[in-house]
Amino acid sequence: VVVAMDPNSEPASGFDPAFGWGAGEHVHEPLIQSTLTVTNADLTIGYDLATGYTVSEDGLTWTVTIRDDVSFTDGEPLTAEDVAFTYNTVKTSSSVNDFTMLDYAEAADETTVVFHMTRPFSIWPYTMAIVGILPEHAYDPAAYGSNPIGSGRYTLVQWDRGQQVILEANPDYYGEAPKMRRVVILFMEEDAAFLAAQAGQVDVALTAATLATAEVEGYRIENISTVDNRGFTLPVLPDTGEVTESGYPIGNDVTCNLEIRQAIAYAIDRQQVAEAAVNGYATPCYSENDGMPWNNPEVAIETDVDYAKQLLADAGWSDTDGDGIVERDGLKAEFVCLYPSGDSVRQAVAMAAAEQVRAIGINIIVEGTSWDDLAKRMFSNAVMMGWGAANPYESYCLYYSGGALKDDYYNPEGYMSEVTDGYLTAAMEALTVEDAYRNWQLAQWDGETGTAMKGECPWVWIVNIDHVYYVRDGLDIGRQQLHPHGASMPLLQNLQDWTWSE
Repeated sequence: VVVAMDPNSEPASGFDPAFGWGAGEHVHEPLIQSTLTVTNADLTIGYDLATGYTVSEDGLTWTVTIRDDVSFTDGEPLTAEDVAFTYNTVKTSSSVNDFTMLDYAEAADETTVVFHMTRPFSIWPYTMAIVGILPEHAYDPAAYGSNPIGSGRYTLVQWDRGQQVILEANPDYYGEAPKMRRVVILFMEEDAAFLAAQAGQVDVALTAATLATAEVEGYRIENISTVDNRGFTLPVLPDTGEVTESGYPIGNDVTCNLEIRQAIAYAIDRQQVAEAAVNGYATPCYSENDGMPWNNPEVAIETDVDYAKQLLADAGWSDTDGDGIVERDGLKAEFVCLYPSGDSVRQAVAMAAAEQVRAIGINIIVEGTSWDDLAKRMFSNAVMMGWGAANPYESYCLYYSGGALKDDYYNPEGYMSEVTDGYLTAAMEALTVEDAYRNWQLAQWDGETGTAMKGECPWVWIVNIDHVYYVRDGLDIGRQQLHPHGASMPLLQNLQDWTWSE
């Protein structure tokens, strides 16, 4: 099978899990390496190398047992020593993932590895699903990325940087043999991938929603549901002249008002935005983790323009000068929403939503700018931002008070809540993934408050963007998981299920 991927899918550091292969923003199965756990199609946890795990009552020790029938492609057995080596290496080497929660890993015997944590971390099973296991006996950080030895479903047989990767099925794989014996991944921009599909040169081609209106003979469109969300971040603090550690302005006197944020949320017809902005290749979005097992279904809201207007009126906002924009005490309900220039989808979503919000008297000025400029202004302006991960830790990063107003893209709106912090901490310190789910849900909405739009509304979530592909007739790409933010390698998460019809 020949698959055309976005050039950003190519790992800059090669196929080395210690430097982010399989992890980071675009989480996916590392293919060449095995992992301890996997995320199932419904985003619950399953096993790969692991046969079971336990966690201590204080949440600081995880004991994992592994299979005893697995070998690397050079014939050497994979043992708990390799697992411990991998995690200790990733902790010190990874430039992608945060491993501060891990103190160290050790092998208790050939099939038992023990993880000693610096703090309780209930979502450790999700972390174990993205770390490919390295061979301690054959690991050279300078060379491994280009010539990886693993124990996964596939082996790397050729890598032409900037052009293609060729994988072949591992004949000694311990699990069910993949049906795709040879996989060619081409790195192409969307327009080039579209032309390659037209020429019949690829079997699967990632495309943009704006291009997916064209029919290509011999191919069908498959749009994959995602948690690749787009929405407004809205500063929740007023402008008091404060600045971040780097000197960037904090706060916005319009969006700091809860009724403004909630009115925007209720005024937007999300399905209409999906149709207008991306040809219907999107679904309404109500949180950062729609459809995930840890999501609270009560966060969903109905479009209600009358209610949005009432929220504003009850708080003293009115159009006193007849210009269509409400004001209060001389302050106009208008503000800037930034998006990265060149991102046509974010621009279209922002403009479609802004047009709807104008009907309730709020003027959102949509402005494109560079990421560098956006990073300086996002603490005092709205931003059309995008997130989405197959891991609840994202919610912790987005809303925990300790992460607010830092010089990164998490929580630039400055949301801080002791109640939310309590739920997030309880979720992180739970002894099982399942026990954590309820606290993740309560952080969103506990019936009175939370991060949801019906709560404190630091975000106005709008749509989850579908990932759109041209797929050759006769190729079945199986049941796809909800894709995370970034349309790339997650398509191959279920590569073992792909089949050609006879």
